[in-house]
Amino acid sequence: MRAWLTELDESRRIALEQMRVHKTRAGLTALGVIIGIVAVTLMGAAIRGIDKGFSDSLDMLGTDILHVQQFPWRGVGDDWRRYRNRPQMRDRDSDELNGIFAATPGSLLMHSVPVVERWRTVTHGDRSVESVRVRGTTADYVLIATATYAEGRFFTEVEERAGRDVVVLGHDIAEALFQGISPLGESVRLNNRNMTVIGVFARQGSFLGLFSFDNQVVIPLNTLRKTDNSRWRVAHQVKLRPGADKADAELELTGAVRRVRGLLPGEADDFEINKTEMFEEQIDPIKNGVAAAGLFITGLALFVGAIGIMNITFVSVRERTREIGTRRALGAPRRAILTQFLIEAVSICLLGGIIGLALAGGAQAVIRFTIPNFPAVFGIDLVLIGLGVSVITGICSGFAPAWQAARLDPARALRHE
Repeated sequence: MRAWLTELDESRRIALEQMRVHKTRAGLTALGVIIGIVAVTLMGAAIRGIDKGFSDSLDMLGTDILHVQQFPWRGVGDDWRRYRNRPQMRDRDSDELNGIFAATPGSLLMHSVPVVERWRTVTHGDRSVESVRVRGTTADYVLIATATYAEGRFFTEVEERAGRDVVVLGHDIAEALFQGISPLGESVRLNNRNMTVIGVFARQGSFLGLFSFDNQVVIPLNTLRKTDNSRWRVAHQVKLRPGADKADAELELTGAVRRVRGLLPGEADDFEINKTEMFEEQIDPIKNGVAAAGLFITGLALFVGAIGIMNITFVSVRERTREIGTRRALGAPRRAILTQFLIEAVSICLLGGIIGLALAGGAQAVIRFTIPNFPAVFGIDLVLIGLGVSVITGICSGFAPAWQAARLDPARALRHE
């Protein structure tokens, strides 16, 4: 064991000396490995970032919420006319659903809340924000919402039933209109009416980059009814009881909605129950595409790098044939020669791996600085994977020439010119 460790240390020193003497050759030989490690590391960081961003977004949307709507979240293609012609959802349907939930023993559903959305401009003085998501809902919205408050409160049932001109602002809207000054008690202009600000949501972030939870305001549903005469499209957000099985809860909700909408047995559903899992169908192709592209680039770069390292190692064996013969004549065992050239190949690959990881880390830092919302998570396990891939590549590419060197006949090697 001690002899093997001594041989290993000697092989390491010889490998480092060869890399020092042939710096340019070692650097060019490691180029393929560098590209491969950069590709596999950035691919892993991107996929992990997508997963984390997706998970965080679902938490903000509410993983224990089912959405009863006229249209499905998935693409409907040419069937959009059929969905458009469905009977409209009514905001009072939530009251009927809540009555059914309360009368159902062991119900898996807690509460239903109607939500109507509009896109409007909100102004304060000479400042305005366009394309703001305006949500009209009831006071029970606090039962299903995941948001917390930076300031103030949500509106009460009295304010909602009376249609008071009160509003709760999203974080970005409050920042844009009031620029660091507390907006509580101030007025904003919405739908040609002055609304008193009673609360501000804490920062929540965006959902998969599609829309921001901070670019919204929430007002009482009756207030929206008084100020907006356009066609309504109501959605009902239904919260599940803690620990409820989502599939069973969806079946229960389907039956309850059919009762509310007066559908007879055998009639097709004229509504959709949407859930957050549907977004996975849209995310998975993106992740698979990133993985496929990354693996292709990684495999191609590592293959080219391995061929280059194998070729250079063969050249090194040929150049140092007399050295090998001398070492064998002095009593060096074949395993020492094999270990020496294997370590040289692995050292070049590790050099490429370290440089590749440094470049990948730098690229991620630049991306984070220029595109803060870009999903990328760089972890220690990705570093270990990159180094592991480098070592395996070095072993695979260096074994054949190392084996050839170890099998050389000492007498013939000494006579080599």
